Amino acid sequence: MTDDSRLGRDIWMVRLGCTPNVAEQLALALAKRPDTQYVDLVSGGTEVLCAMRPRTRQERDDLLLERLHRTPRVTSVSAHCILHSFYGGPLGWLRKISALDPDQEAALRPPAAAAPTATLVLDAVDEALLAALHRDGRAALAELQKATGQSEAVTRRHLERLRATGVLYLAVEYDYEPLGHGVGAMCWLTVAPHALAQTGRALAGHPEVRFAGAVTGPANVALFMVCRTSSDLYAYLSDRIGALTGVQSAETALILRRVKTLTYLPR
Repeated sequence: MTDDSRLGRDIWMVRLGCTPNVAEQLALALAKRPDTQYVDLVSGGTEVLCAMRPRTRQERDDLLLERLHRTPRVTSVSAHCILHSFYGGPLGWLRKISALDPDQEAALRPPAAAAPTATLVLDAVDEALLAALHRDGRAALAELQKATGQSEAVTRRHLERLRATGVLYLAVEYDYEPLGHGVGAMCWLTVAPHALAQTGRALAGHPEVRFAGAVTGPANVALFMVCRTSSDLYAYLSDRIGALTGVQSAETALILRRVKTLTYLPR
């Protein structure tokens, strides 16, 4: 995984309202784009949600201002820039699966990268390394050397630099449903500005939360949740979210199907 914030790039969450007969087609088209990470069908098949990371302002504007608005039967487009992550990305290592005890996790957890003092710039070798690792996070050094066309020493040096600066990090992705967590949902919270940081820290500690971040838009916090059943989701919204004094409103949408997780693999 790449921490785009260290490269001066923003990550956007894009909500697309559409007619039901084009939702899946639209989701597949977005999944094939290299600048999308997650693509979901939500809200009864009338909304597509995707996380995108444009590399340049031109790429961002081309998608958000041009292409999506010209797409037939797209009824609404709203884009939300992630301003700050409370949980997820580099902060979401092991994804709260509780497969290890705290001491075991601590033994495996890499040291946190220092806060960047300046935006990092990638060269061609860095780009080739990241592209190869995005395809296969378990790629051996020999495979990475082949992808970069450099010597083993040069490849290793670039790899170590990317990890030491926090640009490259490892994440664990897995299918929730076989482990009994069959209900995924997005929740958009409106939180009083003075309570934003406190609310974010609380959400980060909830086992149901897989991502929580401050975003732009009418709702200023977005979170992705996973629960065992719809009854558990109700209890979480009522008891845990409802207990947060800074939360003023909540909008929840069930995720019907995830079309893309990081890399799109056609079926």
